Amino acid sequence: MAFVLALLEIAVFLTAILLYLYDIPQGFNAAMETRYWAFAAGGVAFVNVIFIAIMLFRISAIRQKSDLKAADIIGADVQEAYNFGQIGLVVTDNDDAVIWANSLFKERQIDLMDKNIIDWQPSLRDLRNGNNDMTVTIETNSRIYEVKYLVEAHLYIFKDITEFSHLNTYEREHSMVLGLIVIDNYAEIVGNAEDENNDLVTRVRGAIFDYGNRFGVVLRRFRGDSYFAVGTYSSLAKMEKDKFSLLNEVRLLGKGTDTVPTLSIGFAHDFQDPEKLNEMASNAANIAMSRGGDQAVVSEYNKELKFYGGKTQAVESSSKVKVRNYADGLISLIRQAKNVMVMGHAQADMDALGACLGVMTICEYCKIPCQIIYDPKNTETKTRYAFQSAFAKAELDRITISPKDAYDRISDSTLLVVVDVSVPANTHAPRVLEKSTKTVVIDHHRMGTAFIDANVLSYVEPSASSASEILTEFIHYATANPRIEMKPSYATIMLSGMFLDTNFFKSKSTGARTFEAAEILKTYGADNAVADDYLKDEYEEYSLTTKIISSMKTPYYGVVYCVADDNDIIDNAAISKVANQLMQLKGINASFVIGRTQEKEVRISCRSDSTINVQLLAEKMNGGGHFSAAAATFKNQTIEGVEAILLDTLSQYLSEARSNAGQEE
Repeated sequence: MAFVLALLEIAVFLTAILLYLYDIPQGFNAAMETRYWAFAAGGVAFVNVIFIAIMLFRISAIRQKSDLKAADIIGADVQEAYNFGQIGLVVTDNDDAVIWANSLFKERQIDLMDKNIIDWQPSLRDLRNGNNDMTVTIETNSRIYEVKYLVEAHLYIFKDITEFSHLNTYEREHSMVLGLIVIDNYAEIVGNAEDENNDLVTRVRGAIFDYGNRFGVVLRRFRGDSYFAVGTYSSLAKMEKDKFSLLNEVRLLGKGTDTVPTLSIGFAHDFQDPEKLNEMASNAANIAMSRGGDQAVVSEYNKELKFYGGKTQAVESSSKVKVRNYADGLISLIRQAKNVMVMGHAQADMDALGACLGVMTICEYCKIPCQIIYDPKNTETKTRYAFQSAFAKAELDRITISPKDAYDRISDSTLLVVVDVSVPANTHAPRVLEKSTKTVVIDHHRMGTAFIDANVLSYVEPSASSASEILTEFIHYATANPRIEMKPSYATIMLSGMFLDTNFFKSKSTGARTFEAAEILKTYGADNAVADDYLKDEYEEYSLTTKIISSMKTPYYGVVYCVADDNDIIDNAAISKVANQLMQLKGINASFVIGRTQEKEVRISCRSDSTINVQLLAEKMNGGGHFSAAAATFKNQTIEGVEAILLDTLSQYLSEARSNAGQEE
């Protein structure tokens, strides 16, 4: 009808033009004054308006007759069920324009008709491009909906979950959390006196209880150095947002004293069973202590651990009681075993090998067969050459076993000792570890989120400079009569391992106990000249080291990094040595060296002067290590890609990693 009317109007307009041009009938031009043309145009406009109004009325009537109601489509009973369940249905066309919606949205004063649903809620785009199994959650008009999309039907299903979401949030915020707070160096602070008479302990205790009151946490002391904490998740969330400032508050209490107090805090949540929560909290506190203390660890069920603090190095303890107890425990376990296998980490270095020989020394004392799980291809070049030069082939075959043979021969009566590593994937033979039923872990690196859950004994001491130092103390301080004897060749390699990990006693991790351990090894016949010779560079390696150092860049003040050529395959020890050499330069707080150690593996070696926690930075790159010495390994990455990861990590976490130990001192 609109088309016909338009044709008629065009025909009338053209006819009028022709009559005017040819003056038909004669006198038409003179008769058609301007006002008549205006009257004609107004008449046409009036007719058009009337026509449009009539058509809109007719279209509306037709649409009302043809409009689909939910009850007509799905039945009145089902529609009532949808209303009761607060479920909304929306049908769209191929361009995402809404062509039909049920009554739920009209009741909530949401007009969707003829609107593009993606423009209304951009987050629904993921559903549009996904599959029938996907769901998203949106919030509009103070209501929360879970939305699912049926691709074939162009149907969006909205489920109102507002009450459920609020209830879930309330339940989570008020769910129970359990925690443990332990004063790390309580024995050193108190000494032989009663803790009630110690002013520093009293002030630390007051700070702990004040912090608990501030965040709504109930605290009870169940031991001189330990406190049990009960609270809600909302309290824990506030403490996490506060980054557990209690750690810093307690540390500041020791300013100007001989011993600075530190805390290890473990909290657990997201599990209903209090017994399980208590176990999780205890494990979290133990991990905090094993990482050197002065930090908080939050354990969420079936999730990765969260770490807070850790800005100071582990404090070296002068007490030998703990060492003696663990040494005696290890000896007892060795004597109960039919045989012992010991291994270090992948790409074993001198410290890992030296610690293995320390365990073998104890086994020989106990007269229990012991073998080192050893793969020459998975051992650093210098370490492999040192091992082969220190022992004849027959002796080497006697004391070592391949990972494959170890896997075949390990049994329930075999004791597996893992040294210098606590991450399962980084061990020399991960498959052997998986098969082991009796495992001991001895390490000096801070524990991360992934660690060996030793089912027999675990001794992780971050204050120790090296694993060789720990084993030396075990051998010397064990309650053994007669004393445990060690072969000079073993002692020399262990001393070389200490040289490596302490950068010849220049590292900040070197303490009085390190020198004591070195003295003990000398009494067993360690040759320091040979130990040093094991670590000397070949000319080619020295040249490569110089080349890497020449690539030094300074992205931040006091922070440098070097990048090796992507075509050069470099030993882990060489990369570590470059990082150590960079730390000899004045004004350097932290150094990072990137190099390819295998065809499909790139490594970053991290060092610091203890003003920056490089372990935290390494953990952000899925690595780990010590406060001032750490590393991270990347599979199937380019040198440029790893460099980008390092720079991104520094930009995000460098300020967090900077230690405030200097100001506190």
